[in-house]
Amino acid sequence: MMIGINGVLQMGQLTQRERIMRYAQDRYGTEPEYLWKKYPNYAIFRHPASKKWFAAIMDIPRRCLELAGDELVDVMDVKCGPVLVGSLLAQDGYFPAYHMSKSSWISILLDDTVPDEEIYPLLELSYDSVAPKRKRT
Repeated sequence: MMIGINGVLQMGQLTQRERIMRYAQDRYGTEPEYLWKKYPNYAIFRHPASKKWFAAIMDIPRRCLELAGDELVDVMDVKCGPVLVGSLLAQDGYFPAYHMSKSSWISILLDDTVPDEEIYPLLELSYDSVAPKRKRT
């Protein structure tokens, strides 16, 4: 994390993983949870009302995405409908969900292939999809 003149954080100096995590914290008022000792960099975000996950950010070997190499890459899983999953998979930076239902979750490569501005609406959709359902009156 880079601090600029006057102690102001320079967002451009953050990794995409750091920017997306900060956005989720600021936008949804939720802190990342680190649930697994074996995977200390796996963070999940829960909806504050339903306690359901709406995002998981992980570092996984490239081969898990069927990419060449064994180095770790950051990905984020978000929930979305099957039609959207299908259309996103045709674009660079999107992959079948890592360790989640491949019909209703998608993995997004967090290496700046997919712009932040394209990720934010998907995060919003995921957040909304796990919100408690409103009762009809």
